[in-house]
Amino acid sequence: TVLVVDDEPDLVELVSLTLNRMNLDTRSAGDVTSARALLRSESFDLCLTDMRLPDGDGLDLVAWIQEHQPQLPVAVITAHGNVEAAVRALKLGAFDFVSKPLDLGVMRKLVSSAIRLGAGAIAPDEDANALRDKSLVGRSAAMAQVRELVARVARSQAPVYISGESGVGKELVARLVHDSGPRHGGPFVPVNCGAIPGELMESELFGHKRGAFTGAVADSKGLVQSAEGGTLFLDEVADLPLHMQVKLLRVIQEKTVRPVGESRELPVDVRILSATHKDLALLVAQGRFREDLYYRINVIELRVPPLRERVEDIPDLAEAIVERLARRLQIDPPSLSPEALGRLEPYPFPGNVRELENVLERAMTLCDGNTIDAGDIQLRDLAQPRRVRSGEPASLTAQRPVAVDSQAAIADARASVAVGSSISGVVPAGTTAALGIQLEEVERAAIIRALEQTRYNKTAAAKLLGMTFRALRYRIKKLGIE
Repeated sequence: TVLVVDDEPDLVELVSLTLNRMNLDTRSAGDVTSARALLRSESFDLCLTDMRLPDGDGLDLVAWIQEHQPQLPVAVITAHGNVEAAVRALKLGAFDFVSKPLDLGVMRKLVSSAIRLGAGAIAPDEDANALRDKSLVGRSAAMAQVRELVARVARSQAPVYISGESGVGKELVARLVHDSGPRHGGPFVPVNCGAIPGELMESELFGHKRGAFTGAVADSKGLVQSAEGGTLFLDEVADLPLHMQVKLLRVIQEKTVRPVGESRELPVDVRILSATHKDLALLVAQGRFREDLYYRINVIELRVPPLRERVEDIPDLAEAIVERLARRLQIDPPSLSPEALGRLEPYPFPGNVRELENVLERAMTLCDGNTIDAGDIQLRDLAQPRRVRSGEPASLTAQRPVAVDSQAAIADARASVAVGSSISGVVPAGTTAALGIQLEEVERAAIIRALEQTRYNKTAAAKLLGMTFRALRYRIKKLGIE
């Protein structure tokens, strides 16, 4: 049964007829007071309310429902183009919104999703406990808060912005939001915005028509349309070029997409989740990210804490990672000795969970027998000389890109050769060759370290090193790293 709250009889009749054809019963109310009375006396599976009502605002009703009946999905009807009101409604806890004039196809999809959500609704604390049994490992208060927030945002259709450092597991959190919500039966389509060449990005995201450009020999469905009925996860959304940010904004606001070479816009039903390790607010201030898009994708922010803020989770994480690696290698999982855990817990893990996984994978390879000891745990020596500015926080130093280290080391190598030359008064024989060998060794070490940090993802390693993918591939081949 659906409660329709609107003071326009024609619109109420149109919505009621549409819902009746979906085998749904409807009740109607013309104002906030009548709606509250019906909600107290009867049971509903969905509330569909207009924003403007004679005795108040539809947002007041959304807030009242969140306080008194949080398990009831509520959607709002907004005036065309009034996205600010829709965003406010989503922040208050509305499930979704639909704009006037009503598109009945869009409304049917919204109602179907809401009914599926209501049918499988369980208490938020039960949701959080269910997530504990999935992939969000950890008993810390920080992770308990993340699980609770995931359970809450999963019930909405609001865009979610997942923030956090590299390696904390932002895509894992995005998958859990998808799997825990009403769209779990639809596709989950992850897109790394930094890995798609700029000239191909529009075609990759929005698709193209045959003949739209050279090489377009057939119609192609873009990644946005591939996520129809499910979730589109935009990883590293900060890397989107400005012209693509405008197009993404329209997808979110109008729920339509126009393939390259297509003359009309096509409706899409996707939920947008986005993530980046960069400071989006700072990029907005610098003019490198559109402010209007920032507020559209950041309706709800979900911060994933770094590993150094939840040290108590390291034993559980280590055990889960070792078991997963052992299954992949088809061996019995080794146990971690107390001394090995003692080595792991004080380490700040600038690479977060991804670095912990790399450390444990190396330890499993090195260990003898069925126990990982302290000697098998190889950690980076963060106390090695780094170019640290006076007063710079240690955490920022740990996150400094590999390229800075390699450039500093190259400068040291050049300086050492220059000092040797000035002392002798002449350029020593073989100095050029010696410098070349020294620089190659520094470069090789920096590239290997970047590849390890990014789990041998060359695109990400090139970005970390501050060079192009093609340049990195050339250096890897030249230095014989592969």
